Amino acid sequence: MNVTIDKFSGFCWGVVRTIEIAEQELSESSQLYSLGEIIHNPMEIHRLEGKGLSTITVQELEKARGGRVLIRAHGEPPSTYQKAAELGITIIDATCPVVTKVQERIRKFYLDGYQVVIFGKKDHAEVIGLVGQTNGEAIVIRSLDEIDKVRLDRKTVLFSQTTMDKPTFYKLKGVLQSKIKDFVVGSIEDEAIEFHAKDTICGQVSGRDKKIREFAAAQDVVIFVAGRHSSNGKVLFEIAREANPNTHFIEDAPELQAEWFENVEKVGITGATSTPQWLMEKVKKVIEEQFVLQHAS
Repeated sequence: MNVTIDKFSGFCWGVVRTIEIAEQELSESSQLYSLGEIIHNPMEIHRLEGKGLSTITVQELEKARGGRVLIRAHGEPPSTYQKAAELGITIIDATCPVVTKVQERIRKFYLDGYQVVIFGKKDHAEVIGLVGQTNGEAIVIRSLDEIDKVRLDRKTVLFSQTTMDKPTFYKLKGVLQSKIKDFVVGSIEDEAIEFHAKDTICGQVSGRDKKIREFAAAQDVVIFVAGRHSSNGKVLFEIAREANPNTHFIEDAPELQAEWFENVEKVGITGATSTPQWLMEKVKKVIEEQFVLQHAS
C-alpha cells in the first residue's frame, strides 16, 4: 500500500501568515487572545492553546481589557476595532491581505452609492466583517434561490466571500447581469471599476479545485483531513468526493476505519487550507503503522 500526501494541500499563505504572527506574539508574551477560533481546525487550535493562546468572542472582549487581541485571517467589522479601542486593547491584526482588499473595495463601492451584494454565508466570520463595511446594509446571498433579495432598480456590485465556489458565483453573476442595467463585479486586482468578470474568490482556494480533483481521481481511497467547521474544507471535500466516491472526511487519526483500506493499493491524504501539514503527516503515519501492516498480512 502506498500512502501519499497531496503536495498542494495544507495552509494557504494567508493562514500561514496568521499562524506565524500568533506564534511570534506568543514567543514574546504568553498572554494573547484570539477573537474567534484562529483557524477552523481543532487540532491546530489545541496546539496553540498549549503556547498560551485563548479564544474569546466579540461579546467577551471585556476579558481582554488592556491586553492583546489577535484579529484572525477572516477579518472583523469596523465596530470591533472601535470597541477594542474603548477597552484599551492592543490589536494584533492578522487579517488576510486578500480579505483586507475585499473590505476596502466593498467600502468604496458602498460609499459610491452601490447596492452591495455578497455571495457567501451570512454567519461566516469573514462575511460579518465584509457586511460591516456597509453599516450592515449589504445583501448576503448563498444561492440562486435567494436572488429575490436583490433590488433590480439600483446600481449594484457583486462581491464574494473568498472561499466560495466559482461555478455558483458565475451563475449568480449571469442572472444579476441579465436583470440589472447598472451592474458590475467587484475586483480586488485594480483600483478602477471592472466591467467584466473578475471576482473576489481567493485564487489559492479556487485554484485547488482542479488539483484536488486530479489527486483524488488518481487514488483508490482518499482521506480528507479538516475541521468540521471549515467552510473551505466542506467545499474541497465535496470536490474530492465527486472525483473519487471513496473519499472519507476525518478531523483526526482516531476516526480512521480499517475497512476503508481493504484491497487498497493507493491511499491519498489531502485537506483544507486550514489543515496543518503536521496533522496530515500524523494521519499518514497512523495509516502506515496500523493499516499497511494489516493489509500486508
